[in-house]
Amino acid sequence: MRAGALLIAVLLAGAAGAQVTNVLDDPAQTPAQTRRDLAAAQAQASQARARAESLERGAQQASAAADKAAREAAALAARIQEAEAQIVADEARIRIIEQQRRDLRAELAQRQKPLVELTGALQRLSRRPPLVALLRPGSLADSVHTRALLESMLPQVQRRTAALRSELARARALQEQAKAAEAALHGEIAALGARRRDLGAMEARQRQAAREANGGASREAERALALGEKARDLGGLLDGLEQAAALRDRLAALPGPVLRPAAGQMAQEAAYAPSPSPTPTALPDFLLPVTGRLISGFGDASRGTAARGITLLVRAQAQAVAPSAGRIAFAGPFAGYGQIIIIDHPGGFTSLITGLERISAQVGDNVVAGSPLGSAGPGRPQITLELRRDGKPVNPLDQLHH
Repeated sequence: MRAGALLIAVLLAGAAGAQVTNVLDDPAQTPAQTRRDLAAAQAQASQARARAESLERGAQQASAAADKAAREAAALAARIQEAEAQIVADEARIRIIEQQRRDLRAELAQRQKPLVELTGALQRLSRRPPLVALLRPGSLADSVHTRALLESMLPQVQRRTAALRSELARARALQEQAKAAEAALHGEIAALGARRRDLGAMEARQRQAAREANGGASREAERALALGEKARDLGGLLDGLEQAAALRDRLAALPGPVLRPAAGQMAQEAAYAPSPSPTPTALPDFLLPVTGRLISGFGDASRGTAARGITLLVRAQAQAVAPSAGRIAFAGPFAGYGQIIIIDHPGGFTSLITGLERISAQVGDNVVAGSPLGSAGPGRPQITLELRRDGKPVNPLDQLHH
């Protein structure tokens, strides 16, 4: 009995003493929210992985150097977002395991107390010399009664001991799961650092190539920054950039000098001329610029007004990417919003991403869906995405359904 009690005490001490780092130290977060975070992060990691694989295949098949480089950068950014989401999933998994271990320790402590009392009584009785019972009047009958009572309780002690051993085995299994989750977390953190370094080197090469190509983009960037300085708010900046984009599109659509065809040729060309393509009502391959938790939706009350976009809570230095293909119209700081990115998309769409700390895209860059734009700041930053069509705010989440 003494050896059994000692074994229980040692295993309980081991279960209580073995700890793992709780990287999501948020006492206010409920277990239900943690499980939702785990499910969402797993889905985001899966989506980023699929996007990376698709972009990697596209890069291998691309013939133009610029297209190949854009897809390679977007694929690497997707791999970064995959690692970020997987880290969130690992952290949530560790948090869930830690909660299970705390609950189990409390349950083991409750089960241990009556079992220790029973085993202690048996030990005291087994150490009582039989001669003492013979010398004390009435003690022999009491001893026989006590022994009979304890022997009748022995099956109950054995059942409780078996149940306790089962719980201790579960505690050891949870400890191993926690170690595995910690190892996976450290591996993802290392992979994330390596991918960020690779993307930084790739972006440096692309910036150098862009500088050597021409200076047209820098002149456009200067005009965009001038608009940013004149604009009183983000709405004014977006309006100015949309007007500039409309003017640029009209100028690009102007026909060059052509020879006047004969009348018969004009009639033949008119008969076979393709009908104009309809204006798209949705952005193809639309995706959220960051992986994170949605904390404010389109139309939610924000500072006394309805939010014109969505806001996500993200990890420190979270990678931001282009939500869809387009052209960078603005990239730089704007008072009260940190570093911001504005992208012109086909079909009259314009996207605005605010809350960034670092930007890597430049005005005039043509981007594909998933092209790296920059990253968030330290701590628990918030990134906001607004989407406008023909100057009117629309819900970005509606684009995901297309």
